[in-house]
Amino acid sequence: MSVDKLSSKHTSVVGLQWGDEGKGKIVDLLSEGFDMAVRWNGGSNAGHSVQVGANKYAFHLIPSAILRPHCTSVLANGVVIDPVQLISEIDGLVERGVAIGGNLKISPQAHVVMPYHAMQDQLAENKLGEKKIGTTARGIGPCYADKASRHLAVRVADLIDATRLRERLEHIVPEKNAIFSALFSCAPLQWEPIFKQYYPCGQRLKPHVCNTTALVHKAMAAGRRVLFEGANAALLDLDHGTFPFVTSSNCGTGLCAGTGVPPQMIEQVLGVVKAYSSRVGGGPFPTEQDNAIGEKIRQRGREFGTTTGRPRRCGWLDLVALRYSASLTGATGLCVMLLDVLSTFDELQVCTGYQMGIATITDFPADAQELARVKPIYKTLPGWADDLRTVRHAKALPAAARAYIELIEEQVGVPVKMISVGPGRDETLILQ
Repeated sequence: MSVDKLSSKHTSVVGLQWGDEGKGKIVDLLSEGFDMAVRWNGGSNAGHSVQVGANKYAFHLIPSAILRPHCTSVLANGVVIDPVQLISEIDGLVERGVAIGGNLKISPQAHVVMPYHAMQDQLAENKLGEKKIGTTARGIGPCYADKASRHLAVRVADLIDATRLRERLEHIVPEKNAIFSALFSCAPLQWEPIFKQYYPCGQRLKPHVCNTTALVHKAMAAGRRVLFEGANAALLDLDHGTFPFVTSSNCGTGLCAGTGVPPQMIEQVLGVVKAYSSRVGGGPFPTEQDNAIGEKIRQRGREFGTTTGRPRRCGWLDLVALRYSASLTGATGLCVMLLDVLSTFDELQVCTGYQMGIATITDFPADAQELARVKPIYKTLPGWADDLRTVRHAKALPAAARAYIELIEEQVGVPVKMISVGPGRDETLILQ
């Protein structure tokens, strides 16, 4: 297995569905051939899983490339950082023998998830009741909201400076108390305990803090290869996803704003997609199988959230949605994950269009309420019984599995570059 041809260009890895596609595995594989990996959006609501031999790793903030000592891992300005979670993740990796020193860099412009953000997230979800969005309640949305409000924001540059952090909290906490009291009838918070917990976190992280925008530009100018790791996925994009059932960042389209790198410098975009569909939380899901088929996919695919442990909703592959997200992200290649999960199905259904009333549509609706009304139009394909986890070359796949991949390429108009047939690094097929 060689990723040389896929690691010869500055590359973005982005999810094309509702998250959990397997981006962590792809970043881990590709990072062998890259000098730097840059995470550019989201926060600890992400969950990227990597398996190396018998060892399994779950990353929430740190780029999956951290397992490669030669590859510098960067948390860029577009990420919102929970310092307690980040330190816990660092310590957990160090305990397992993963060296983390100068190979982890953090932007001073990244915004900080504070304890009142998680509190606000949970209280707001509880208040919504049956209309809740399905947030992970990690405080990501409230942190991004404070970023947009500006006067309520705390950035890493503030976190590492005692005077600035104290001034920020003295201003912010009383305003948060007024909001919480009005909306949720909460007891007031005190800024001093927050300062005493979070300032030491800032000091712990301070050696990793640097101007990451300049760092990435200098690396590119010096001919170093840079890999960009997206969190969440295109259908959860704040502007272009199934709003309001989305995340709080531009996870399909935000690379440039999240890093300071202009679009013409990204030479390759690898879109990661499961061989079926899944999503967590609320929102429309046309191909969902809330039945024995969905449960079989869930169990075979181990479809339980890396971050929350919640069971994921599962269904057939939706090529209408995939065409849309591939176009939205500018995908130049596809990485089809978890193809092995579909083994043992006699027949497979793939959505190639939608029925809306008497009309047939092949474009993904711009409005989630419209998407909730469509009925999928399926194409039936033969399944296969073979265990794919021993397959090491695409030509050795069963004919039905090859036909399934060919249909994806034909319908989406983007070539498949990688196929995953198991969680291990070696259980990945590179298509040249």
